Amino acid sequence: MEVAKVTSKGQITIPIDIRRRLGVKEGDKILFVEEQGKIVMMNSSMEALRKAQAAFAGEAERLGLKDEQDVADLVSELRRERRRE
Repeated sequence: MEVAKVTSKGQITIPIDIRRRLGVKEGDKILFVEEQGKIVMMNSSMEALRKAQAAFAGEAERLGLKDEQDVADLVSELRRERRRE
């Protein structure tokens, strides 16, 4: 458990151990989310990545992509199509 003091401007310093666990660096944005009556703090970049991963879940299988070469082939094909346009 970590404790942080709130300043008169509503600011807090996130303890170093928490920053490390969240992967938060200077300039990063923090997301505050209410979940089941609690406020959860998370690294907004990591949350955006998790949401993107969830949105793409199952797409590789749907497209028949089995390995990295399949992905590289698909990218090459899409690039050829764009050049023709």
